[in-house]
Amino acid sequence: MSLYLLDTNICIHFLKGQYDLHDKLLAVGIGSCYLSEITIAELLFGVENSESTRRDKNEEKFLGFKKAFEGRILPISEVLYEYAKQKAILKRAGRLVGEFDLLIGTTAIVHNLTLVTRNIRHFSELNGIKLENWIDV
Repeated sequence: MSLYLLDTNICIHFLKGQYDLHDKLLAVGIGSCYLSEITIAELLFGVENSESTRRDKNEEKFLGFKKAFEGRILPISEVLYEYAKQKAILKRAGRLVGEFDLLIGTTAIVHNLTLVTRNIRHFSELNGIKLENWIDV
């Protein structure tokens, strides 16, 4: 059975009801999907940055989504060594990846999860990462 880490962009599309991601999550089983604490932070920013007329609705959606992942939200503290190693390799190669993407990607690597993202190019430079795009297939 494959295990997955959902990138923030996949979560946003899911919350917006786009790209049949609800059906895809049901097909793979939500119990085989995980989130990074970084994704939680990015989703919370989205809620806080919402127009005031949509904030409460967006917060309610977020809280329901987060509850579905109880016990499967992975802390970044466990990936800091891998993050540092990957960042140094990328820097020496003259390639930079955004900090949050790097933390999410190294979370997938450390926990041996396939990262589900629409932004394959953001992560493809990481050593040892497994990627899937559930949208542009």
